[in-house]
Amino acid sequence: MQQPYGAPICELRGIQMRFTGPKGKVQRVLEDIRLEVRPDEILSLIGPNGCGKSTLLRILSGLLVPTQGEVRHHGDKLEDLNPGVAMVFQTFALYPWMTVEENVRVVLRARDLPEGEVREKAHQAIRKVGLEGFEEAFPRELSRGTKQRVGVARALAVDPEILIMDEPFSQVDALTAEALRAEIMDIWADKERNPSAIVMVSQSIREALLMADRVAILSGAPGVLRTVVDIPLPRPRDSRSPEFMKLVDHLHDLITSAELPDVHISAPILSASEDDQVEPLPQVQSADILGLLEFVEAQGGTSDLFQVASHTHVPFERVLTTVKAAEMLDLVDTPKRAVLLTTLGKRFVNANMDDRKDLWRAQLLELRLFRVVREMIELQEGELPKEVLLLELATRLPMEDPEQTFETVVAWGRFGELFAYREERGVLTPE
Repeated sequence: MQQPYGAPICELRGIQMRFTGPKGKVQRVLEDIRLEVRPDEILSLIGPNGCGKSTLLRILSGLLVPTQGEVRHHGDKLEDLNPGVAMVFQTFALYPWMTVEENVRVVLRARDLPEGEVREKAHQAIRKVGLEGFEEAFPRELSRGTKQRVGVARALAVDPEILIMDEPFSQVDALTAEALRAEIMDIWADKERNPSAIVMVSQSIREALLMADRVAILSGAPGVLRTVVDIPLPRPRDSRSPEFMKLVDHLHDLITSAELPDVHISAPILSASEDDQVEPLPQVQSADILGLLEFVEAQGGTSDLFQVASHTHVPFERVLTTVKAAEMLDLVDTPKRAVLLTTLGKRFVNANMDDRKDLWRAQLLELRLFRVVREMIELQEGELPKEVLLLELATRLPMEDPEQTFETVVAWGRFGELFAYREERGVLTPE
């Protein structure tokens, strides 16, 4: 759907969000977000992990109250849960002890509807997403794609004006995701019923362009709204057309310039004056970084981000995360869309494995997080329990998943032989 639009269904006005960590440190998550959700549109939010996309969805739905700013629903300030919104979660969020039909009915009963109406609306929603015959099945008996269909049916059962979806296809295989996207588009295109609008978080530029009328690009942290791009392509869209590919390239440029700016940052993301703050780590393996460096070396020491993704068949968002990790270690530089090996990066990629490990270890110790881990190992007399480090990571990086950060710390530290992880005892020790 394209312009003209009616009055917005919802508006986000000057949204800011802060969370206070266990030690009283304030984490800025969202900064001055101003965005409309219009009738008869699909709005996609895209941006790196940690930029506040999921938080923004929860504020829009009324599940979170912003620290500053307000949400407007049909012009009125939202004071409670948004009555026009239903949400599809990334991780299904089904009750395992309930059947498919019971999982759908539960949200209708929460609205105090008569049991006859609950039964009829549940059946309609189940039919709409192609789940007839699965009514008595339990979640443990379902595939991941079928579980997500149950989540969609549950959301559609309440006739939402806005359907909110938080990376709804990330937990299913590519073919299932393709089928689910098509089904949701068909449901949305039927203007005799709700939803009028869809707001979805996506990690795929291609997916956003196939589905959305507008794409909101966020960067962070804290999350800021960088720009909103109108998608003028008629539906159905051909992902191989020159017009589509031109828009893919345009969004690549916008995201790249947001996440890899041509500005040298001499201090960590978090204030260097706060001694207990450490740098968040991109969730990539050391092998991914090595692969990137070797590819760029094979290209003569410089390559284009889009070229890296195309030649290696790695999703662009994954390439971007890997490049950020390599840049954090001062192994590459990123002017505009280029990836250049630094002097250190050239030394590293041409070194033997022992010298690579020495260079890697030296770069890890330039990051405060790894210095903290080494100091904690020493304070624990050479054996740092995993649980102790997890608690420290949760305290210092409250917006990051401590388990994922732990896995990255261990993988990077092992490669540089900075420390070892004794999995059988769950402790980190000096190498």
